[in-house]
Formats: sequence, C-alpha cells, structure tokens
Amino acid sequence: MKNWVLNLFLGLFFLLSPMIVFGEDWKPIDPAHTALKAPVVEKDADAEAIFWEVRVLDEVDGFTVRTVLSNYIRIKIFTDRGKDTQTKVEIPYLGSYKIKDIAGRTIKADGSILELKKDAVFDRIVINTNGLKIKVKSFAMPGVEPGSIIEYRWKEIRNDTVSLYSHLDLQRDIPIQQVKYFIKPLSLPNLSYGMRIKNFNTGAIPLNKEKDGYVSTTLTNVPALHKENYMPPDDTIQSWMLVYYSEDKNQNPDIFWPQYGKEVYEKTKDILKPDDSVKKLTASLLTASDGPKEKLDKIFFFCRTKIKNSRYTKLSDEELKKVKDITYPKETLKLGAGAPSDILFLFGAMANAAGLEARIARLSDRSKSFFDKRFTDSYFMKGAIIAVQVGTDWLFFDPASLYVSSGMLSWKEEGQEALICDAKQPVFVRTPLSGPEKSVRKRNGIFKITEDGSLEGTVKIQFTGHFDEDKKEDYDSDSPKEEQEALEAEVKKRISTAEISDFKIENVDSPDNPFTYSYHVRIPGYCQKTGKRLFLQPAYFNYGLDAIFPAGERKYPIYFPFPWSEEDHISFEFPTGYELENPSVPQGLTISTVGKYTVKMQYAAEKRLLSYQRFFNFGNGGSLLYPKDSYQQIKPIFDMIQERDKHVVTLKQKVDAQSSSTTNQQ
Repeated sequence: MKNWVLNLFLGLFFLLSPMIVFGEDWKPIDPAHTALKAPVVEKDADAEAIFWEVRVLDEVDGFTVRTVLSNYIRIKIFTDRGKDTQTKVEIPYLGSYKIKDIAGRTIKADGSILELKKDAVFDRIVINTNGLKIKVKSFAMPGVEPGSIIEYRWKEIRNDTVSLYSHLDLQRDIPIQQVKYFIKPLSLPNLSYGMRIKNFNTGAIPLNKEKDGYVSTTLTNVPALHKENYMPPDDTIQSWMLVYYSEDKNQNPDIFWPQYGKEVYEKTKDILKPDDSVKKLTASLLTASDGPKEKLDKIFFFCRTKIKNSRYTKLSDEELKKVKDITYPKETLKLGAGAPSDILFLFGAMANAAGLEARIARLSDRSKSFFDKRFTDSYFMKGAIIAVQVGTDWLFFDPASLYVSSGMLSWKEEGQEALICDAKQPVFVRTPLSGPEKSVRKRNGIFKITEDGSLEGTVKIQFTGHFDEDKKEDYDSDSPKEEQEALEAEVKKRISTAEISDFKIENVDSPDNPFTYSYHVRIPGYCQKTGKRLFLQPAYFNYGLDAIFPAGERKYPIYFPFPWSEEDHISFEFPTGYELENPSVPQGLTISTVGKYTVKMQYAAEKRLLSYQRFFNFGNGGSLLYPKDSYQQIKPIFDMIQERDKHVVTLKQKVDAQSSSTTNQQ
C-alpha cells in the first residue's frame, strides 16, 4: 500500500479517536535510589540509568500525521568520571525532525533540587552534507556531583511519517536498570498492514497490554554499549528493536525473497527499458569493436561525468524541481541531471540499449548491519545497484556514488548478498570484495634532521579505493579552511609539537583523481639527543599513534571494514658530521595468508641519506570478521607491528666532525 494511503487511514483513525495525553510530572524519587552507593548492573560503572522510559505515539495534528517519541531518563552518578561524562547531554536528531519540551533537574544527595534553565539549551548543526542534516540539542545539567541523581525528558517529533519503520534503541553508553517502551499499535478495519516488533541482540521480550490500547515491552539489567576499535556495526551488537508495519503474508524466507525480487522487477522493468533517445545516445558512445566490459566502462563514465548528480552538485531551484518530476531515463538524459536513483536507472537502461542484460539488485549496507535472510522484510535492503550479466557472471555497478573507484562498489556494498531482481527467478549473488591493493594509503616524506634533533620537511599523502571514497565523502562539503583544520588536527593529535605550514588539499570532489594532501612540517625535538647521538624513529607516519587494540580483553568481535594497504616512502637527510651507527631493520611479519608487514632501509653514507620504506597489507582473502575469542591472537599481531614501528636508529656524531666543530668554536 502506498504511504499516502496509509497516512490517510491514520489521519481518519486519529481524528475519530480520543487523543492520549501523558502526564508531564516528574516521578517520585525512591529513597533507596538516593541512598544507592554502587551500581546494580555493572559493578565498575561510573553512572547508571535507573530507568529509561519512551512512549511512541502516532498522532495527527490537523492533516499532518506524525510520530512523537517522549523520552524520560533518570541517572545515578557514582564517580567524578560519571559526573564528567553525564553532565553534558547531547540529543542528536535529523534536521527534518524537531526536539521540544526539554526539561531536566538534578537531585543532590541532600535532597536539594536544581532545575535546568530553558536558556541553557543550545541547538547546533553537526553534519550538513549531500542533503543530510544532523543537528544536536545540547545542555549541561546543573550542580552534578557524585551521589546526585539527574533526570531529563524531551520529545522528538517526526512529521509526515508514522512508525512504518522505527529504530528504537534499548541500550546506551551507561548500564540501565530498566528500559521500557510504550507503543500503541494501529487497529484499522480491513487493513492488511499490522504492527510488528522485532528485537535484535536481546532474545525474546514479551509484550504486555497497557491501558488506552498501548502495549509495553521491558528490558532489565541492560549493560552499557562499550565502544571498541574495529567492532561490528552497532545494529549487530547493541540491543534494539524495530517497530514496523507489514502485510500479513508468508514469512518463509524461501518464499518471501523470490516474491520480493519479482515485485521490484515489475516496478522497475519499464524504467530500465531504453527508449529511442537512450538507444541513440548509447550507440553514439560505442564502437563495433567494443566488448561488454568496454561498453560498460564507457556508459559508466558518461553517467558519472556528463549527468549532474543532485547528491553532489548544487542545482538551481528550477533544476531541482525538474529532477523531482523524473520518472524515466529519457528525462534524466534530457535534463542532464538527476537524483542518484535516476542516474542508476539511466545506466541500467543504457546497458540494456547496448545489448546487455541489466537488472536492479537490492542489498543492505554493511556499515550499519549484517544482512540476514531470515528476517523477512525489506527494511535492511535499502541499497540499490545495477547488475549486468556478462557471460555466466554478474558484474555490479554503482555510478550514482560519485567517489567510488572504477571497477569497485562502495565498501558498504561489497561482500554483500545482492538480490538480483527477475520476473521468474530472482537470485542472491555475493558482490565481490576488492583486495588490499585497491585501497591504499600512500605516504611520502622528505625530511632533514638538524643537529638539535628537530625534523623538518614535506609530506604528501594520497588515498585510493575505499580510503579515497571515505575521505571525499567526509570533506567534499567542507570549506577549505575546515578541511585543513580537520586534517591538521590528525597530525597534531599524535605529534602535538608539530608546526604545520603550506597545507594543500587536492581532488576533494574529483571522481577520478585520488584525494591528496600535503604540508610542510617542523617538529622540534623529534629525535631524542643524548651526548653525541640522535635517536630517530623512521616510521614518521606511525609516530605517536596509540595501540589499535589497547585493552587486555575484548567484549565484541573484531571487524575490519575492508582490506587495505599502506605504503610509506620516507627519506631523512642527517646533519653534517653525523652518520648511521646502527643499521638494524625491523623484522618483517607474515600474518598467515591474511596480511604482511615489511620494512626496508637503505643508507647512503656519502649523502648522509637514510631511505625508509614500510609496506603493510591486511584482509587478503576477505578475512575481515573475527570472533572475540580470537582477540588474544589478533591483538599481539598489531602490538608487534606497533612495536616495530617504534624501531629507533642511532645517528652518531663523527669524532673528526666534533673536533672540527670544537676548533671552530674556539
């Protein structure tokens, strides 16, 4: 059923139903909570939520249908760290939503109460890129100290929508004694859509009937979600539930997914059918000698470079209006612009015009979750790419993602089960995973070491593959000043004394050239000086980095987003009168068939020049996900690499040079 039809039903339903109003009073404080000296759920927690209560209400205001989520949380503070982490509250929300009715108070151990003042609440934009705007409401709770209880509430209003799909968290960054949701399912006559609730990472949670047609679900003793480096996507780890509406039809995966693939095919087959204008344009791009891959490369290049993508290009108001009215590829072609989906369909239609077989393929985003066929709903299958059959193989393309390297997909789409839609037999095919050689951090440094141990020189860093895509997505909407400040901060984070100048960034919004930045740097005291010796760490790009896996134990599996490589080429010119004393080289490391670490060094004595080359790759064979039980094998590997990156060589002042220096001073 179309969304507007469902919204109409909802509007009529709520116009005929009594409005439910929940009380805005604070709940009484239990003296036992005031006296609580230690957390209940996790013994070492610095703060703990006593309860977190959320009411989910679909309602109507005039002719506007909306979802309102009313949140109320009460937190006990145990330590100074708990005070530091919980005093400042930030509530993120989409720019199209609203946050209102924020209220809060602090209850001190002596029973005194401090109210949150309305003028202490601030609003700011944290992300505003490619049509995505994320804002934050922030405020600081007053007078918080260990032993205090803080509580605050707010409403999130999602206009022009109902709970067709609502992602509801059950876990926070602190443990929770009890989290409870109140949800009112829709009950409309002759409506095949019914509300369903699917829990993730919790086990079964019973639903209880409440007054006024609500149902509630409660989870107790919920541990905190502890962030770890290289962990799987949150939705595969944290406790949450999906509230959604779907038709009451067969939920057997072997029946559901073929049926879904047929439905998508029927909706898109006419759009992917080329008309005369598409056929004519396609023919003009190709030659008789082009094979299937040459044809696809040319079509891909055209769609990416000749059609303005509304996600990345600022269009005029008139162009945006026309883009919204696009239905068929011929309209995209005529306008020379389109939304990402329009460009995707144009590519598919042109591939069909070239005599190939192109289909829509649906797939999920593995940066957010891992796809599981057993969940028979299309909620996770939000992504779309084009699959083209060449011989017995299926090749996959995403021309609408401007920064994805040719021959690759976004890393979020690679290594995924893609459902290739078909009128008769939709089929799941795994998309290929690009190897480490496709995503490379290439880092070059040319440095001079001064006699006092300072380092000075130029740096150039280049990114390819998935690194390139991520950097461009992160920075393409920033101003040059913002880009420079962010990248300088990366250097300053590991080397606080670095003095950076002549910063230059290239190819931020180029679809074909790699994201590159360069700078001049001076670092006083980079080398430790002791008497006649200077101690140099040649691995400049790893200098000052924290351990990738600092903890002794692991709570969650280890997950690397994509295979990658690192290539470092660095040269150091020694000060006059110094020579290399210990030409030792860090030992290489082979990580089974998964990765390899190698260091090469060469010293040219006559030029006082040390050349350092470091090579590292990981993820060969698609080895990206490891159970937490393997942490005790993986952590030592990266610890060894870090230790070898800290390898130091010694520069020794020559005796004759020292004597000459002493004579000159006299």
